[in-house]
Amino acid sequence: MSVLHLRRARTSLVLDARGPGLPRLVHWGGDVGDLDDDGLRQLADATVPPVVPSSFDAPTVLSLLPEASAGWSGRPALAGHRDRADWSTAFRLDRLDVDDPSDVAAPARVDVHAGDPDAGLSLTVELTLDPTGLVLLRHRLRNDGASPYELRELTPVLPVPAVATELLDLTGRWCRERSPQRHPWPVGTWVREGRHGRTGHDATLLLVAGTAGFGFGSGELWAVHTAWSGDHVTFAERRPTGTATLGGGELLTPGEVVLGPGESYATPLLYAAWSDTGLDGLSDVLHTHLRARPRHPRTPRPVTLNVWEAVYFDHDLDRLRALADQAAEVGVERFVLDDGWFRGRRADTAGLGDWYVDEGVWPDGLHPLIEHVTKLGLQFGLWVEPEMVNPDSDLFRDHPEWVLATPGRLPLSWRNQQVLDLAQPGAYAYLLERLDALLTEHPGISYLKWDHNRDLAEAGHHGRPGVHAQTEAVYRLLDELRRRHRSVEIESCASGGARVDLEILARTDRVWASDCNDALERLAIQRWTGLLLPPELVGSHIGPERSHTTNRVHDLGFRAAVAFFGHYGIEWDIASISPVQRAELASWVALHKRLRPLLHTGRTVRVEHPDPAVWAHGVVAPDGSRAVYAVSRLTTSVAQVPGALRLPGLDRRRRYTVRPAEGVPAPATMQRTEPGWLPTGVTLTGAALGSVGLQLPALHPEQALLLEASAVD
Repeated sequence: MSVLHLRRARTSLVLDARGPGLPRLVHWGGDVGDLDDDGLRQLADATVPPVVPSSFDAPTVLSLLPEASAGWSGRPALAGHRDRADWSTAFRLDRLDVDDPSDVAAPARVDVHAGDPDAGLSLTVELTLDPTGLVLLRHRLRNDGASPYELRELTPVLPVPAVATELLDLTGRWCRERSPQRHPWPVGTWVREGRHGRTGHDATLLLVAGTAGFGFGSGELWAVHTAWSGDHVTFAERRPTGTATLGGGELLTPGEVVLGPGESYATPLLYAAWSDTGLDGLSDVLHTHLRARPRHPRTPRPVTLNVWEAVYFDHDLDRLRALADQAAEVGVERFVLDDGWFRGRRADTAGLGDWYVDEGVWPDGLHPLIEHVTKLGLQFGLWVEPEMVNPDSDLFRDHPEWVLATPGRLPLSWRNQQVLDLAQPGAYAYLLERLDALLTEHPGISYLKWDHNRDLAEAGHHGRPGVHAQTEAVYRLLDELRRRHRSVEIESCASGGARVDLEILARTDRVWASDCNDALERLAIQRWTGLLLPPELVGSHIGPERSHTTNRVHDLGFRAAVAFFGHYGIEWDIASISPVQRAELASWVALHKRLRPLLHTGRTVRVEHPDPAVWAHGVVAPDGSRAVYAVSRLTTSVAQVPGALRLPGLDRRRRYTVRPAEGVPAPATMQRTEPGWLPTGVTLTGAALGSVGLQLPALHPEQALLLEASAVD
């Protein structure tokens, strides 16, 4: 065995696999340069800690699976037992399978195979360094014993150097997802657990550790994402020994995973990213990785009209056809019929589970509406919530045993609904048949808005905990449905943004970031969702003038500018608006279509303006030739005029013409004269724009300005 060095995209992984125990990750971070075998051995030796008083008599080092037998006294990476035995392990390295092509456009991978015959367990560690510099880590545990082994925890962890002294993660709630929280990283453990049976509104997305004062464009950072759509944990731990780790995995309920002889368990993938250019650098790594996936959307993201906030449950064919006509006039490309189309669904109290078109509301089925929409040149989409059931439904009356529950009682009701146990073959087969039949009968359906409107509580399967099996069954259902209907796109919606993770996104084409369409709230929600996801995967719609979740009023320009950078859409009764508003809406849609190729392929940058009332962000083309920025005024400022806005991400050597985006109305301001560069624009070097910037106009609170930058040489 030897010391291995994997290198991709300025990132190095150095693995000490000299045995006899599990390998140790010597370094994860910036490229350490060209080191020969002797240099790698010296690097590994140079990072072994000393033996200090009142400690073990040999150095304690952190392996890929920290074990008490090697002196680890922190959070267990593996916890389990076999009838109260085999609760501690001492794995020994059997072999390494190394695949490290010279082509740096291909991933480098090491599979570590180890065993503990005394405990009757085998372990495989799968460690991949992606061409983008992203690390993917997974553990697989096999029960080699003759009796069952109850697994309580198996969690991948990665070491982080001592220079990381601050933590940033996200929390949230319904209609206020992705709220950042930041604090020093002291000795101890910062644990984020999600026990919702779905990813959760409060899911952290990324847990970031960084150097003091890191920001969007500065600082060295290490971050992890737990890719799992059920109960999960993500944590940061600093030990008194000086060791610091980030980790994450599935959160198992006692008795949930019991491995029979020969059976295995695989952890969710832990995604890990390093950056020395701040939070935007982390996003670069993650966005580039996601865009390289074979299933990543390649076609322009269609501008979408969802009818929920226009009609709610009041479905009328003539009204919906008229709404589709108006949608086509303003440039919409996808029309989505939301909740209320299936049997008994006149409110949210009944019907879930009865996935048949309601003959009373739709006597001729959905065909007339689908035909009308598709003849207009629009795609047709449909809302579904397959994992749920209303007690007031034929399905529940026929099969009450298909509900996730503990024996003898139902879980607390949530939005008048319960959860179908998809690990039960009958329930799974019913849903697959219904959804397959729906899409087969209506080939015009090219999009499903797949909702999930409650947490899982007391989620029992045949008397045992059922979240793990439920999550895997949902994945199987999505995979099989996609196999049968390859052209159908699916959105992950869960009371808004409660199921946003990279494992659900391996099976879906976008997420709904939040049920809140209030533009002021959406600024923060979308900024922090974008830490993990590129804009084209985040549904961002123009809501009505008065938000139905906050009652706040915004003009169309602000709403349209905030939604602009994502997968653009409209959630508004555009039949009720004036011709002037409709014309302005059409101009915003046309501008988005013109800039969409840039918005959905470029590098995301965020601006840290010294005035907290000013927020700005942008997207820069991969070749640096173009960029578009949005600057928003959230509230009034202490200063009469905010300071100059620096435009990050541009090529410092090139010259750019910067001007307000053409074709849409200018935002309202409170000034007698405009800054000197407005309205015709200015031509400056990227260095000047990034270091000096442009004086902003005095925007009114809750107004936004879009700027385009184009290279002239």
